[in-house]
Amino acid sequence: MRVRSARIAIRNLAVAATDNGLLAPGRRTSGASRARPGSLRMRRDSFPRWTPVVASSPPLGITYKFATQEQEVHGSPFLHAVFSWRRPAGAGQLPWRCQAQVERTRLYRLDYFYYRQGDQGTRLNQFFSSQVPLFAKHMRTFGVFTAVMAPHAQTMMALSGFASSEDMAAAAGQIESDPGYQKAHAELENGAEPPYDSAQRVLLQATAFSPEIVPLAEKPKSLRYFELRIYHSPTTRQLALVHERFEGPEIQIFHRSGVHPILYADTVIGPDMPNLTYLIPFATLADREKAWDAFSADPEWVKVRTESVSRGGQIVNYNNISLWRATAFSPIQ
Repeated sequence: MRVRSARIAIRNLAVAATDNGLLAPGRRTSGASRARPGSLRMRRDSFPRWTPVVASSPPLGITYKFATQEQEVHGSPFLHAVFSWRRPAGAGQLPWRCQAQVERTRLYRLDYFYYRQGDQGTRLNQFFSSQVPLFAKHMRTFGVFTAVMAPHAQTMMALSGFASSEDMAAAAGQIESDPGYQKAHAELENGAEPPYDSAQRVLLQATAFSPEIVPLAEKPKSLRYFELRIYHSPTTRQLALVHERFEGPEIQIFHRSGVHPILYADTVIGPDMPNLTYLIPFATLADREKAWDAFSADPEWVKVRTESVSRGGQIVNYNNISLWRATAFSPIQ
């Protein structure tokens, strides 16, 4: 990890999260795009993946390697770990603001479930829809989305939010011990085929300028689209400049153009670090195109981008873009 920026504090958080046994996924959305901000061109190379080593003794154990450290996760399969992660005894605490200001959602998880055509998608939908009340009760924010445009057409994404590592562990314990969850999980796995082919995870930390995700006052007339954008910077120094640009004029230009992200976060465990990840809802795809066209043509944006490049070079050297749609049962609509 090339992490030296005290401002973003990625190294310390990643080390602590590693000590806590958190899992790291990886799959690169395609697209080394230097096109306009709304471009959907994508890269074709794949994310680096952590290597699982299956233990020989039951219950099924999977050891995920993080640099020089290893943590073993028991349980079957990954979906159970998504909602039943526990911090090992004696593990370190997450640093920085995660614990000092528990009133805010500081940590977010993105969990991806890759499945095939057939009944896998139906089984995942049944499981998540039945457990939404439980997840929403023990998580600060929760949403479930299906892929509209992503490298794998059959993908489900779950977004979970927590105040701290302790909050994450407490939620896991409460969910794991719930009889309804245990029954639903057993039913999910009871089939001729597994409920999905593979699953991956990214751990995010909200930036200082990220808004809190709050439910809509009224349910939308139709399910909204969500654009997930990941901006990779060559160095943490340049990522700090991305933060500075976003926190300054760029967000203001976003808002007057019709772009209203509900989350800005740094990846602390995951692929293509360092990067800034943000999530934007749109009522329709036409609204999305209109908003990005307005943003691209904004004279202030042209000036701001030129100035940032002159200061820090190409501070975003590629971006990954995917489109999702909220499920009918997702608390985030």
